[in-house]
Amino acid sequence: MSQPERVLLCYCTCPDAASAQRVAETLVDERLAACVNRLDGIQSTYRWQDQVTTDSETLLLIKTSAERFDALKQRLLDLHPYELPELIAVPVERGHEAYLDWVRNAGEN
Repeated sequence: MSQPERVLLCYCTCPDAASAQRVAETLVDERLAACVNRLDGIQSTYRWQDQVTTDSETLLLIKTSAERFDALKQRLLDLHPYELPELIAVPVERGHEAYLDWVRNAGEN
């Protein structure tokens, strides 16, 4: 019996709610992600162009499969307004199997 495909939880920050909504809807509509949660109002502190900056951003929590990750990454880079968008994928080690199957199937019931 083969192992089920790995589920990934991806993190991505956006500069505002409108761009986060556009990215989230596109990724789900194109079945590159099963679900995207948007967390508004996070504060990010980072170094960019030799300056330490703090900005308010929207964090996306993107649920997808390892198989869809490369296509998701390319689409996110096409859509994202940042010159260097954050995209970090973390493998999901455990979870509710029925939910993980739903993610593997890009949200198909």
